[in-house]
Amino acid sequence: GMEKINFSGGEPFLQDRGEFVGQLVRFCKQELKLPSVSIVSNGSLIREQWVQKYGEYLDILAISCDSFDENVNVLIGRGQGKKNHVENLQKLRQWCREYAVAFKINSVINRFNVEEDMNEQIKALNPVRWKVFQCLLIEGENSGEDALREAEKFVISDEDFEQFLDRHKNVSCLVPESNQKMRDSYLILDEYMRFLNCRNGRKEPSKSILDVGVEAAIKFSGFDEKMFLKRGGKYVWSKADMKLDW
Repeated sequence: GMEKINFSGGEPFLQDRGEFVGQLVRFCKQELKLPSVSIVSNGSLIREQWVQKYGEYLDILAISCDSFDENVNVLIGRGQGKKNHVENLQKLRQWCREYAVAFKINSVINRFNVEEDMNEQIKALNPVRWKVFQCLLIEGENSGEDALREAEKFVISDEDFEQFLDRHKNVSCLVPESNQKMRDSYLILDEYMRFLNCRNGRKEPSKSILDVGVEAAIKFSGFDEKMFLKRGGKYVWSKADMKLDW
């Protein structure tokens, strides 16, 4: 019954310069015959040769872009050294056109970019979807004593988030995700094949599906199917069904 898989990280292209995720994408499309296979990446490690080699097996490439101001990207932590993140985004957009991969943009709205107007740039890039997330605190990951990084300084209010959405209401591909919508509406598997339950504000792992099977493990996933549907989680996600001008 599985229809869609999405590889995200961390950064999926770190392992073997993208060869590992490339093989996974090909396996999911050829062997598992999944209708939709997608990747979320910051785009810094993607090369044209990769898209040329694996693009036919990939339905959607989502690139994380939180700002079209390079100085803001550096503030947020999206700086890519000598490489310009915005210029790289435009290059990736062109490769997706050339190799028939649906292009998507993910943006996390936070204290440093909440006042930005992205209308012109998003419309020019013309992604199939622009996912706009409200910055979310997850205890142990970006919040709390044992956190890998501190995100408290990035947090915005619900009102701030709504104002950003209102400023971009004429962008037809915009798909908003508030904290409420996001927290329980994803089925997340970690590297040990454990479902991660975010209902209590932290990622609590189930037992591995390799040990107990999917049906037993998924009961502890915290997944809210109604919220998944409410946030528009089900959409035309196979590029074979998209009417796109490559």
